[in-house]
Amino acid sequence: MIALVKWFRTATKTAFSKKYLLFTNVAISVSLSGVGDIIEQHYEIYNGELAAWDRQRTRFMSISGMTVGVFCHGWYNFMDRRFPGRTIGLVLKKVLIDQTVASPIVIFLFFATLSVLKRATWEETRREIREKFIRLYTAEWIVWPPAQIVNFYFLPTKYRVLYDNTISLGYDVYTSYVINDEIGGNSEDKTNAQRG
Repeated sequence: MIALVKWFRTATKTAFSKKYLLFTNVAISVSLSGVGDIIEQHYEIYNGELAAWDRQRTRFMSISGMTVGVFCHGWYNFMDRRFPGRTIGLVLKKVLIDQTVASPIVIFLFFATLSVLKRATWEETRREIREKFIRLYTAEWIVWPPAQIVNFYFLPTKYRVLYDNTISLGYDVYTSYVINDEIGGNSEDKTNAQRG
C-alpha cells in the first residue's frame, strides 16, 4: 500500500510538472468532456430520448474538450503572469476578465470545433451559435464566478485546469444537452447523429 502511495505521489508530481502540464491539462479536459457527454447520453437513454449511446457524439465532445483544454492551459498561465497575486480585488478582477473575455472564446472554440468535426456549413454553424450561445453563456455566469473565485484565490496555477474541469463536469453535462438539443424540432439531425 505504501508503494502505491509513493507511486501516486511521483506520478502526480510528474504530471503536474512544467514539462508535462500541458499534456496533463489536455488529457483531463478530453477525458472529462467525454465523461460529461456519456452521463448526459445515459440520462437521455433513461428518459427514452435517445435509443443508444452515440459514440461519435462522445468522441466529438471529447475532441472539443481538447481544444478548450489547450486554450484554458494558456489562459490561466497568461492570467497569473499578467495579474500576479491573490488579493480579493485582484481575484474579482480576474473573474470579471475570465467571464467577459475567456468564456465567450471558450464557447466559440467549442462550437467551431464541433462544426469542423460535423462538417457543418458556415450557415449551420452561425445558426447553432445564434440559437445556443446565450443559453451556454448564461449558464457560465451562474456556475463560474463562484467557482473561479475559489480557483483564483486558493489554487496554484498548475492545478487550475484540473479544478476547472472537475467543476466543469456538471457543466459539460449541460453543454452536451444544449449542443444536442434540436431547437425548432429538427429531429432528423438527431436521428442522423445516432446512425453515425
